[in-house]
Amino acid sequence: MNDFAPENAVAPGLAARRGAAELLGAVLTRRRPLDEAFTVETASGHLRDASPRDRAFARQIAATTLRRLGSIDHVLAQMLDKELPKRAGPTQNILRAGAAEILFLGVAAHAAVDSGVETAAHDSAARHFKSLVNAVLRRLAREGKATLDALDTERLDTPGWLWESWVGTYGEATTRAIVRAHYADPPLDISVKRADERERWAAELNAEILAAGTLRLKGAGRIEALPGFAEGAWWVQDAAAALPARLLGDVAGRDVLDLCAAPGGKTAELAGVGARVTALDRSGPRLERLKENLARLNLEAETVVADASSFAPGRIWSHVLLDAPCTATGTARRHPDVLHLKSPADRDKLARLQTKLLAHAATLVAPGGTLVYCTCSLEPEEGVARVEEFLDTHTGFCREPARAAELGSIDGIVTAAGDLRSLPCHLGEQGGMDGFYAARLVRPG
Repeated sequence: MNDFAPENAVAPGLAARRGAAELLGAVLTRRRPLDEAFTVETASGHLRDASPRDRAFARQIAATTLRRLGSIDHVLAQMLDKELPKRAGPTQNILRAGAAEILFLGVAAHAAVDSGVETAAHDSAARHFKSLVNAVLRRLAREGKATLDALDTERLDTPGWLWESWVGTYGEATTRAIVRAHYADPPLDISVKRADERERWAAELNAEILAAGTLRLKGAGRIEALPGFAEGAWWVQDAAAALPARLLGDVAGRDVLDLCAAPGGKTAELAGVGARVTALDRSGPRLERLKENLARLNLEAETVVADASSFAPGRIWSHVLLDAPCTATGTARRHPDVLHLKSPADRDKLARLQTKLLAHAATLVAPGGTLVYCTCSLEPEEGVARVEEFLDTHTGFCREPARAAELGSIDGIVTAAGDLRSLPCHLGEQGGMDGFYAARLVRPG
């Protein structure tokens, strides 16, 4: 026996496949967010001792599977004679991961098949089904692409309630464009602390400057290793997430209240242009992360741990930003797990919370002040419906329409009513953007 290849050595790439199957189980069975599952898996699971490359590949397999889950399950159903029994353990997720590799990630069929079989062999339940894994993945390698080409994948890969919501709100053509935007790995977007250094950092990072000023990188690698990170020159923030705070106008030297502020991208944005920011969040640990980010950026803000629905500081602000908790369906490009973890019940529950938060935020706005309400949801119930309800019940406020020039003059980003409404398919040729809604509400002096 070779001393450098012990009998129980882990085959190259096996950790990635085992990790991917575990991540899929965490999301689809145990209902955990992908980011949270990945943190656990790299700390104490199959990916604990894996190489950075294997960790990244495991996450890519899992994310691709979640983006394409409807299509993958439909194709696999054609390859199976009957449903897998419960005693098959992670076999279904092993098959899903293998299908993602073969159909969407361009992995050589023999490598995906062999890895799938090996992954099954290392699981006490799935090892009894490794012959089935071998047969199904081999058949999928032969017939899968032809089967896939005959499907309406955009429809299959979108949960029914979301498809109906988006088609009813945006129309079928735009809905299909949204789903296609979800398929691609999103680029890395960053906000530069100093606007006068934007071109410098674009050159150093080989980044594109988008219309609204965000820098966009492709194939960036480890964020912490990029130029400018350690010195606090920029922070990671999707191009769409950087837009709502702009609706507050010129806040240099002004007091601004940022409600539900963590993890702090908008706080940094406001502090970076000279605002005196009070950043409030109900989560102490999340506010600690916000403070760490501000420290790296050499920016300052007052932080308050409190519930934004009942915060009673005994004062008011001229500018208030409410980034309300939501289903986050607008972030599916980066977080494909939301497509499978959220439901209409979640949307409706959050809409009730948003109503409460918006009503309380209004009490913190000074006469003549501005309140910006935003969510990273594509659902009208969490966006325009909440604002229309608010305006019906709060006659002391009125909507001040956004101007396209304030938002980078991105085509189609301002609604007929004057609200910000970004979609994942906006800036499509440049890699898309998250879905955000924001409305500017003013309290006359």
